[in-house]
Amino acid sequence: MVANSAVIIRRAHRDDVRIVVAMLADDPLGSGRERIEDPLPPSYLRAFEAVERDPNIQLVVAEQGGAVVGCLQLCILPGLSSQGASRALIEDVRVASHCRSRGIGEQLVQWAVAEARAGECRLVELLTHNTRIDAQRFYKRLGFQPSHVGMTLRF
Repeated sequence: MVANSAVIIRRAHRDDVRIVVAMLADDPLGSGRERIEDPLPPSYLRAFEAVERDPNIQLVVAEQGGAVVGCLQLCILPGLSSQGASRALIEDVRVASHCRSRGIGEQLVQWAVAEARAGECRLVELLTHNTRIDAQRFYKRLGFQPSHVGMTLRF
C-alpha cells in the first residue's frame, strides 16, 4: 500500500463488516470483545443493518488504494441540554495496524467534526479507554480536551 495515495472516506457497505470487525478486534481490549469467526456471528450483520437504517448514525470507512484501512462511527444525538443542541458522538475509530501514523485517523476524525458542524451540532464528544494513552494523546493533538469521567455498565 502506498502511504501517499488518496484516502477516500465513504459509508461502510455490508461487505466491509468483516474488515471493520477485524480492526475493532486488533488490540488487547477489542480482542476480548469481538469474535472473529468464519462466518461472522449474525449479530454483526444485524447491527450493521440497524446502523444503516438509522439516519442519525453513519458508519464510515477510510479506503486507500482500494483497501479498507480505517473506520469510524458518527452518531448525531438530539437533546434538551445546551438549549436543545444536538451533539455528535464519535465512536470506534480504528486504523489498520499496518497503516497507522499516516494521517488516516486524523482524516477520519476531521471528517466527523466537519459532518457535526454541517449538522449544526454544538459539540463533539468521544470516549477512549483510560488505558489507550496513545489515543488520548492523538485526540488532544486534534483539539479534544478531557472533560468528563466515563462510566460503563456491561451486560
